[in-house]
Amino acid sequence: MGRLAQGLRKTGSSIAQVFTGTRIDEALYEELESALLMADAGVAATEFLLADLKRRVKDSKATEPAAVKQLLAAALTELLKPLERTLDIGRASPTVIMVTGVNGAGKTTSIGKLTRHLAEADCKVLLAAADTFRAAAREQLAVWADRNQVAIVSQEGGDPAAVSFDAVTAGRARGCDVVIADTAGRLPTQTHLMEELKKIRRTIAKAQEGAPHEVLLVVDGNTGQNALTQVKAFDAALGLTGLVVTKLDGTAKGGVLAAIARWGAERPGGVVPVYFIGIGEKLEDLQTFDAKEFAQALLG
Repeated sequence: MGRLAQGLRKTGSSIAQVFTGTRIDEALYEELESALLMADAGVAATEFLLADLKRRVKDSKATEPAAVKQLLAAALTELLKPLERTLDIGRASPTVIMVTGVNGAGKTTSIGKLTRHLAEADCKVLLAAADTFRAAAREQLAVWADRNQVAIVSQEGGDPAAVSFDAVTAGRARGCDVVIADTAGRLPTQTHLMEELKKIRRTIAKAQEGAPHEVLLVVDGNTGQNALTQVKAFDAALGLTGLVVTKLDGTAKGGVLAAIARWGAERPGGVVPVYFIGIGEKLEDLQTFDAKEFAQALLG
């Protein structure tokens, strides 16, 4: 909780300042609206939270700004709660996880941390170096495989779909619990590369019926509303099952999770859960998402 609060300090300080006054009036709500928008909560989530907060203030007959802050924490927790879900390993053998994201989001590092997380839970993990576009991507993943003492399937300059197929087939043959496929980072506007991702998804399904069981998107929390744009684009192309939101330490845009939650509430298939959040460089800084802890840390 302390690490999370420290990481979200930049976002939280601007929102917390709203509650330093002595009166609950329209000016307070206007300041809060500005602070939430500045934190990249987005228009839809901001309007939703303000309406919910005003109702809570009226029902509770709150008279102190500090009490309003607590009510906002409760409203934010309720909004974020549907994002809270545990990554379910073991419903298939192996459980195949396809990991996507744009370059620089922290995708390969998140895979390394997730591998450690699974290895510590006594899961036998196999990594697939299906990012054959980026120079050194294979080597970077191999370092994490070595560090976590897990096997890796890779080909120099090979076809990403073929590498993924081989890895899933090998995972089944070796009795692995989890196969994680690292894919090339790409912008959702790069249509030909998004088609490549769809091909990888189809090929994994050929290697194992029902796979991939998880399609995760790693997004950089620093990018704010752009992160939501990425979530929408990758979801439209692949049908996302979960998110990893990285680099929330030191960002002033932590409110984007509220925007993702509000969008998810309107999504036909329901919300895309946030399995993990990254709040630092250390292995333990990849944490499972807890809505209440996040809301309290965000509001200081």
